[in-house]
Amino acid sequence: MPDPLDAGLVVEAGVALFGDRLPLARRYAEHLTTSGVERGLIGPREAPRIWERHILNCAVVAELVPDGARLVDIGSGAGLPGIPLALVRPDLSIVLVEPLARRVEWLEEVVGDLGLDVRVERGRAEETAVRRRWEGADVVTARAVAPLARLAGWALPLLRPGGTLVAVKGASAPAEVDRDGAEVRRRGGGTPTVVHCGVGIVDPPTTVVVIERSGRR
Repeated sequence: MPDPLDAGLVVEAGVALFGDRLPLARRYAEHLTTSGVERGLIGPREAPRIWERHILNCAVVAELVPDGARLVDIGSGAGLPGIPLALVRPDLSIVLVEPLARRVEWLEEVVGDLGLDVRVERGRAEETAVRRRWEGADVVTARAVAPLARLAGWALPLLRPGGTLVAVKGASAPAEVDRDGAEVRRRGGGTPTVVHCGVGIVDPPTTVVVIERSGRR
């Protein structure tokens, strides 16, 4: 299958985001559209739009991540958004947390092939062992993992006070914030905020919900 990046639809965004690491991003796209599809991490219909809907959509989230941050990507699946963030921001310390063995195996293969300094952890964010190992993170990311209230319950304990949960969501994000905001605050988070990343780079921009962990639990 031809790389959709070569169609000229998203090439400027790819260059702007990845710079001289664009060949690595292309290699990641190749993994997603071949073994990722074969092993059930990406649906076959997603392959032609892998850049727009997945890679670039996640890479722009880097604008919300502080320099040198410790980042935990929970429910990482096919490495989204964790691997695009690692490609854009080699200054970050990233761990991908994923419970399914077949996905963990694939992630380890891809991280190794790309030569990324990224850890892969088999487990669930809510497990005590995972929390003890990775708590104190500056940022926790998640994409299509769970409704906001449940996601906050898993993610906030992994964060240091003042750290942020960055949840990649869709058009329904404002409604989800209205529905779950009170529960998020009860679980120790601040008021959820809807942010749009990649304005002027990707179309449409990526919709993200940002929640700061308060000093209390």
